[in-house]
Amino acid sequence: MTYIRPHASELEKRILEPRRLIQVVAGPRQVGKTTLVRQVCDRLGIPFRYATADEPFLKGRAWIDQQWDLARLENRTSGAKGSVLILDEIQKISGWSETVKRLWDEDTHAGSGPKVILLGSAPLLIGKGLSESLAGRFEIMHLGHWPYFEMKDAFHWSIDEFLFHGGYPGAAPLIGDPQRWTRYILDSLVETTLSRDVLLLTRVDKPALLRRLFDLCCAYSGQILSYNKMLGQLLDAGNTTTLAHYLELLAGAGMATGLQKFAGETARSRASSPKLQVYNTALIGAQCGLALGEAKQDGRFWGRLVESAVGAHLVNAATSGAFELFYWREGNREVDFVVRKGQKVTAIEVKSSRAPERMPGMEAFSRAFRVDRTILVGGDGIPLEVFLGNDPLRFLA
Repeated sequence: MTYIRPHASELEKRILEPRRLIQVVAGPRQVGKTTLVRQVCDRLGIPFRYATADEPFLKGRAWIDQQWDLARLENRTSGAKGSVLILDEIQKISGWSETVKRLWDEDTHAGSGPKVILLGSAPLLIGKGLSESLAGRFEIMHLGHWPYFEMKDAFHWSIDEFLFHGGYPGAAPLIGDPQRWTRYILDSLVETTLSRDVLLLTRVDKPALLRRLFDLCCAYSGQILSYNKMLGQLLDAGNTTTLAHYLELLAGAGMATGLQKFAGETARSRASSPKLQVYNTALIGAQCGLALGEAKQDGRFWGRLVESAVGAHLVNAATSGAFELFYWREGNREVDFVVRKGQKVTAIEVKSSRAPERMPGMEAFSRAFRVDRTILVGGDGIPLEVFLGNDPLRFLA
């Protein structure tokens, strides 16, 4: 049986609505954007035209005009349901948003034309074109990396398999061959994302530094590092502004990010040392040089993997704008994750083994800020499998 992601029902509803907005499905590579859209169109019985700009030969804005004209012809004979034009990796065409705006406005003025879905691998890059030219004409559906409950449903994975191998569905059939799985993650996902989704689409003065920063994020995911310490680790004399910008690029590509310290004041929070966090623990597993069994025997590594899995679960959910995600530390007191949802604040502590009776970091944070809920994941708290097996919003204040 073919697995269909939970987002399908929402996308179906949007496609069936009268033609009012461009639908944008944005997310990292290999999370199933194209598959989802095709599945939904097939289930609805709506004819669609699919075209991608992610091919070796150069495409320009004239290519968008050609695809749009073909979709207009198909739409005229498609009946009451209309038709759908799907343009994949659209952000790879320079000036794409101006062309889409012109064509969309022409159809809107004429009262006809296909429904349009745009797909993009890098939310940061596709978002720039949307905000500059297509304001008021689109809505975004964010597709994050696959969480545990989806990998379990689709591939019958155990929690340990998910912690180590992460949430890339395309790599799932390869986990029985560790070397092949590792090469797939590093070559087909990491290298392709860095070289084609980041380095070719935005100015990066120090590409080697960007790559080393990504490796550092994987090696230190779950740890707080000042930008100066990062530069020391990276053996680079660059400035911290460049490093912060490169972290934003990695976050835009859905690879890794730097969580900011919760301070109750935005300016202070942005000036803090970031807590490095991957979006998918496969990125750690593929670079650690260990097999799953060996990783489980290394208590320190496994504990870091557990915390990174919880962080990835939260950071992917936060991408949709449902809440803001931070960490907190003062002296030697620390809270792993702090979630702010509106005016509500939830503090989250993660333990891979039995938790001590007292958690001084949580106590200190509760004294410093108004906390609506505290959560312990793992240990004697919410079982890790339960937390990762549900939408994080279920547990937040």
